[in-house]
Amino acid sequence: MNTHEIKLFVDSQPIFQTISKVATAMNIEAFAVGGYVRDLLLDRESKDLDIVVSSKGLEFAEQLSKELGATDVRLFKNFGTAQLIYGDLEIEIVGARKESYRSHSRNPKVENGTLQEDRERRDFTINTLSISLNSKNFGEIIDPFNGLNDLENKRIITPLDPATTYSDDPLRMMRAIRFASQLGFQIEETSLKAIESQRDRISIISQERITDELSKIISSPKPSIGFKLLFNTKLLHLIFPKMVELFGVDTRNGVSHKDNFYHTLQVLDNVADRSDNLWLRWGAILHDIAKPDTKRFEKNHGWTFHGHEDKGARMVPKIFKRLKLPLDGKMRFVQKMVKLHLRPIALSGDNVSDSGVRRLVFDAGEDLESLMTLCESDITSKNERKVVRFLQNFERVRSKCREVEEKDRLRNWEPPIGGAEIMDIFELQPGREVGVLKTAIREAILDGKIDNNYDEAYGFLLAQAYEMGLHPKKTK
Repeated sequence: MNTHEIKLFVDSQPIFQTISKVATAMNIEAFAVGGYVRDLLLDRESKDLDIVVSSKGLEFAEQLSKELGATDVRLFKNFGTAQLIYGDLEIEIVGARKESYRSHSRNPKVENGTLQEDRERRDFTINTLSISLNSKNFGEIIDPFNGLNDLENKRIITPLDPATTYSDDPLRMMRAIRFASQLGFQIEETSLKAIESQRDRISIISQERITDELSKIISSPKPSIGFKLLFNTKLLHLIFPKMVELFGVDTRNGVSHKDNFYHTLQVLDNVADRSDNLWLRWGAILHDIAKPDTKRFEKNHGWTFHGHEDKGARMVPKIFKRLKLPLDGKMRFVQKMVKLHLRPIALSGDNVSDSGVRRLVFDAGEDLESLMTLCESDITSKNERKVVRFLQNFERVRSKCREVEEKDRLRNWEPPIGGAEIMDIFELQPGREVGVLKTAIREAILDGKIDNNYDEAYGFLLAQAYEMGLHPKKTK
C-alpha cells in the first residue's frame, strides 16, 4: 500500500475509529506502530497490532476494551503494557517510554518517555513508522527516521548508532538478519560491521530467544540469505558452531571435495522452494552435519564421508538439546531424515530389488514423501542434464515405492501377528524368544519370503518356532 491507500484503509476500519475516539476522550495521543505499519506498506498480512499512547497506557487499554466489548484482556502493570484480543487481531498497548540498558543484561530500565523517545528506542527505521490515530491527522504516516525511503530501497538501518543499538539489545542483531532474510532486504554496511563487532554480546541472550529468531530465518522464503549473513558476521560461529565446521574445501593430490556449508544452504533453499515444513528444513540443515567428523581421504577413491548419515542422526538430539529445540516427535522426524537421506539414491538404479524398496517404505513410513523431497533437494549439481537425470531416477524410486506400498501395505505397518499373540500361542513370558520371532516375521515380509498377511505369517511363525524348540500350546 502507498500512504494514500493506508489512509483509506485506516478510515475504513472500525477498530481505528474506536481507538481514536477513546484517545480523544482521554485527551491523549495514539498511534499504530511498528511491524503492523511496516507490513501494511509491504502488503503483508499482520495479525499483531501495536498501539502506543502518549500516557495512561493501562487506563487506555481498560477503556478501549470496554468500548470494543473485548473480554480477553491482560494487564502487565510491572511493564506498563496490556494485551487484548479483538476478532483476529492481537492488540498490544503501551504508554510511550524510554529505555536505558546495563552492560550485563538486555533487560532495560523502562521509564515513561515522550513519543520521540519511544520511536528512538526502536530497532530499525522501518519499524519506527507509525500511523496517527488522532483526529487532527487521522490516518497519516509519521516517519521520523526516513523509514519510508528505507522500505522503498529495501534497506535495514538502525535509527540511532548501530553499535549502541546492538550492544543495548543484542537480539536486534538476530532480528536484523531475520528481516533481511524474510523481506529480501539489505543490511546497511555500517550496521553489518556493527553486528560483527558486537557479536559477543549475543551471550547475554537466552538460547530460547536466539533459536526463535533462527527458526524465523529458517522459515523465510530463501533461508540462505540469513545464514550467509550469520556466517559473514561470525554470529553463526557463536550460536551454531557445528554448522560452521561444514565450511571449507580440502585438497589432496589435486583432489578436492565440495564445500559442504554452501551445499547445505543450497539444499535448504531447494527444500524451502518445495515445502513450508520447518522440521524438513531442519533436516536439510543437518543432513550432512557429520561430514566433518567422517571425512577421510582414500588413495583410490578420493574424499569419503562413510557413515555420515548414521553419525549425523546420532548427533541430532545433542544439537536439538543445545539449541533448546523440542526433543519430541519433531526431533525424531529430523533424525529419520538425516539417517535415511542416502537410501533413495541407492535405489535409483535399474536393477533394484523389491526388498530394498520395501525396507525404505517400511523405515520411512508416513514420512516417505518428506524424505523424497529432501533427496530431490540434495541434487545441487550445476550440470542441468545431470540434475534432470537424477530427478528422473528419483521419480522411478517414487514409482517403485508406490507399487510396493499398494502390494504390501507397509506404510504405518502393523505386524500380522504381534507379541501378545505369540506369547499366547506358545504360553511364553515376555522375553528374548518373543522378540526373535517378531523380528523374523518382519524380516521375512520385508525380504519378500512371505506376503504381508496373517495366514502366511502364522505358517512362518510355526516353522521358526519349531527350529527354536518351541511348540504351540494353542492352535488358531
